[in-house]
Amino acid sequence: MAATVSDQVLQRLHAWGVRRVFGYPGDGINGFLGAFDRMGEELRFIQARHEELAAFMACAHAKFTGEIGVCIATSGPGAIHLLNGLYDAKADHQPVLAIVGQAARAAMGGDYQQEVDLASLFKDVAHEYVHTAMVPEQVRHLVDRAVRIALDQRTVTCLIFPHDVQELEAVPEPPREHSTVHSGIGRTMRARVPDAAGVQAAADVLNAGSKVAILAGAGALHATDELLAVADVLGAGIAKALLGKAAVPDDVPHVTGSIGLLGTQPSWDLMEGCDTLLMVGTSFPYSEFLPAEGKARAVQIDLDGRKLALRYPSEVNLVGDSRETLQALLPLLARKSDRGWQQSIEEGVRRWWEVAQARAMNEADPVNPQRFFWELSPRLPERCILTCDSGTSAAWYARDLKIRRGMQASLSGGLATMGPAVPYALAAKLASPDRPVIAITGDGAMQMIGINGLVTLAERFKDWADPRIVVVVLHNGDLNMVTWEQRIMGGDRRFDDSQLLPKFPFAEYARMLGLGGVRIDKPEQIVPAIEQALAADRPTLLEVVTDPNVPPLPPHVSAKQTKAYLKALLHRDPESLAMVKATAREWWDGIRAGKGQDK
Repeated sequence: MAATVSDQVLQRLHAWGVRRVFGYPGDGINGFLGAFDRMGEELRFIQARHEELAAFMACAHAKFTGEIGVCIATSGPGAIHLLNGLYDAKADHQPVLAIVGQAARAAMGGDYQQEVDLASLFKDVAHEYVHTAMVPEQVRHLVDRAVRIALDQRTVTCLIFPHDVQELEAVPEPPREHSTVHSGIGRTMRARVPDAAGVQAAADVLNAGSKVAILAGAGALHATDELLAVADVLGAGIAKALLGKAAVPDDVPHVTGSIGLLGTQPSWDLMEGCDTLLMVGTSFPYSEFLPAEGKARAVQIDLDGRKLALRYPSEVNLVGDSRETLQALLPLLARKSDRGWQQSIEEGVRRWWEVAQARAMNEADPVNPQRFFWELSPRLPERCILTCDSGTSAAWYARDLKIRRGMQASLSGGLATMGPAVPYALAAKLASPDRPVIAITGDGAMQMIGINGLVTLAERFKDWADPRIVVVVLHNGDLNMVTWEQRIMGGDRRFDDSQLLPKFPFAEYARMLGLGGVRIDKPEQIVPAIEQALAADRPTLLEVVTDPNVPPLPPHVSAKQTKAYLKALLHRDPESLAMVKATAREWWDGIRAGKGQDK
C-alpha cells in the first residue's frame, strides 16, 4: 500500500507499465526521491546530467519503445529546464509525461523561492492536460488521465505536485460520494481503420494514377511490409520524411531516400514527375518539395485527423493506423502492368548512389564528412539504433546512410533542436541494452549539451549486455548548418563571431572518462576507427575532423539561392576559395557520376 502521495504516484505509474523515470534531483521533489528509494528496482530513477537531457531521454524512450516516456524535475529552474525536450516530444507527437515539483500550497502566490506559475508555463507544451494536485483524493485520477491522454493523443502532459502534497498520506481509493472521480487503467481502443467507403475512394484515386509517389513518415515506421506491397502493386516510388527514415529499407531499388532540404535528387524527381501522391503517417512541413498544387491527385493516411490535408490539398483523407489502413487498401488496388514509371525511378536511384559515392570520395581538408558516412553505412550492425542531431550531421545522415530492415533511427524532427543525439542514444540503450547504438552529432551540439551525456554513458555502460554505443562527433569548428544558411539564404558571408567554435578535445575527453576515444583526421583512418569502435568493450567516441566547406547541397537549388550564394562570395566570405572548389566538385559529380563516365 502507498504510504504517501509520492508512493502512490510511482506505484500507479508502475501499474501503467512505466519502469524508468528520467530526471534530476532537487528539494522540490524530495518526496518523490524518497518514494523512488522505496520502489527499488521496480521503478528506476535515471539521473541525467541536466533536466533538458532528461526530457530528451523521455522523448526518445517513447520513440524507440512505443511506451510513454516519463521525466521529473524540481520546482522553478528544474521545471523550466525540461521545456526544450518536452517541445521536442510535442513536435514529434510522442507520449511523454512531465512531473514537476512546486512550492508548498501555503506559500503559493507569495513569490516564494523557486515559485513559478507552472500551470501557465506548461500550458502550451502540455496543452492537452496540465494540472496541479492539491489534495490526495485527486492523485489517482490525475495520474490515470495524464498517462491515458498522453498515449491516446500522442502528446505531452504535465502533473504539478506542491512540496507538501508529496508527503501527505495517500488515499488509494477516493470516497464514494459526490464530487469525487473514480478512474481506471483499462486499455483504450480507438478506431484504427477508416470506413469501407473511404478506403474505396482512396483506391479509386490511386488506381487512376499512372505515376504514383508514396511519402512515408514516422507514422508508417511499423508499416514496412505494407508500404512495399503497395509500391509493388502500383509501380510506385517511395520517398521518406526524415522521421520516417527507417520506414522502408534503402536497399529497395525504388526507395528514393529522404525528401526536402536534406533530401536526395531522386526524391525531388519523384515528386516533380508524379501524377498521384500517397502520404502515409507524415506531417512533412516543406510544401515546396511536394508536387505543385493541382499537379497531382492525393490520398493521405494519418492517425490524427487534424494533420490531414495540411501540407497538400489531398482529396481523400483517411483517419486510421497506417499499417491496418494499408492492409485494408491493398485488396482494392489494381496491379499496374506498365512499369516504365517505376523503372525510371529505379534508374534515378541508381544514379544517385553513384553521385553520393563520387562526392564522398572527393578530397577535403582534412576529412570529407560524406566519406565517413559512406564508409559507415555498410558497416552498420544489424538491428542497430541510430540517433542524430540537428545541423549538417543530419544532412549526411539523411542522404548517405542506408537503413536496413530491423534498424531504428530518429532525431528531432518537428522542433529540429540541437542536443538530442546523445540523450536519445542513452534512452535507446537503456530500453534495449542488447542492441548497438550509434549517435551522430556535430561539435556545436556536442559542446552545448552532449559532453554532459558522456558522463552518464561512462557511469552506466558496465550494466549493459552489449556495451557498444558509438558517438560520432563531426568536428569542423563551425556551426556549419547556420553558416551555410547565412550564405545560401541571406547572401551573407560567414560571421565568425557567431559561427566559429572554441577548440575542444572530444576524443581525449572521452578517454579521460574511461570511454574509448579515437580522433580521425585522415580519410584512411575512417574504416579502422569504425571497426575498432564497433568491436570495443565500452562506448567509444569517434572525433571526425571534417571540412566545413563541403556544402550540404539541397536536391534543387533555386535561382534565388544561387544569387545569394554568389553574393556571399562577393562579400569575401573567409572561406570563399575553398567554398568554390568544394561546390564545384559536388556539382561536377552530380553531372558526371552515374552516366558511365570515368571520374
